[in-house]
Amino acid sequence: MQSITIRRPDDWHLHLRDGAMLEGVIGDTSRDFARAIIMPNLVPPVVTTADAEAYRGRIMAALPKGDKFQPLMTLYLTEHTNPDDVEAGKTSGLITAVKLYPAGATTNSHGGVRDIEKAMPVLERMAKIGLPLCVHGEVTAPEVDIFDREAVFIETVLDPLRKRLPELKVTMEHVTTKDGIDYIKSAKSNLAGSITTHHLIINRNAILVGGIRPHYYCLPVAKRENHRLALRAAATSGDLRFFLGTDSAPHVDPLKECACGCAGIYTSINTMSCLAHVFEQENGLDRLEAFASLNGPAWYGLPVNEERITLVKRDEPVRFPAKVETGAGLVTVFDPMFPLYWDVDR
Repeated sequence: MQSITIRRPDDWHLHLRDGAMLEGVIGDTSRDFARAIIMPNLVPPVVTTADAEAYRGRIMAALPKGDKFQPLMTLYLTEHTNPDDVEAGKTSGLITAVKLYPAGATTNSHGGVRDIEKAMPVLERMAKIGLPLCVHGEVTAPEVDIFDREAVFIETVLDPLRKRLPELKVTMEHVTTKDGIDYIKSAKSNLAGSITTHHLIINRNAILVGGIRPHYYCLPVAKRENHRLALRAAATSGDLRFFLGTDSAPHVDPLKECACGCAGIYTSINTMSCLAHVFEQENGLDRLEAFASLNGPAWYGLPVNEERITLVKRDEPVRFPAKVETGAGLVTVFDPMFPLYWDVDR
């Protein structure tokens, strides 16, 4: 197969940041994607519907002229989130989901939830009104090994929550383990998972072998090879419960290349090329549209995109920039460590 046409994809987990960074990276998403769920972990975070409305306005103002892109806004869950405000945001059509960050789990998550019991009033309201909860599925207890955080979160936080509120619709974002894949598969309803571009391609060796390579460091951290293979099998299976959420997360190079570097990998610019490569390797190109364009809208109750894009396989490797200038500084682009021949035909 030398070309494939699919409905224009969506990104169900995206970091756009703000200010000069937002202006520098938004075009890499809006060129290829119709919609994206926008993460709320700014400084300060997007905690109210008014915050989300203001942030959406800044995103729309930063869009390149002529690009048709719809940001789907989320709220940052805290122990003081107002259920009435959440419901008002959902009723207005502005708020697509609420995001649970366990405190300290990732970038700008220090204001997240420490005691899930204190967030129960808003979670109960969300279950009642049908508003999805997106979770960063890791515990942050210091005694838990970083490679076990996802499995422990499922056992100690997520499964008890779902048993208590079975009607709550939950998205396990950026699933990284076979444990997560198996848990989603075992659920009869109200549970799905997004999978990132980079977790389909790298395992933890990419970070550690041959020297520490900070541009492959993300949270949740990449795991062993058996987990990566489980992610690939799920993503390319056509299973409705799995869809694309890139978790593309730009940081300027000085914040990555330092003694305590930030977590995040920037993949927006070459995600579709990477995905086509992976799906071709897995003999699943006919299921790429489901993963990138169909399953996410079905889960979030939104129409699929009518517009199409075509991916073509070039004779020579596609050249992507190693770094992009954002206005906030240089951001390193994800290097899959193999040549990419698939490209969006523009």
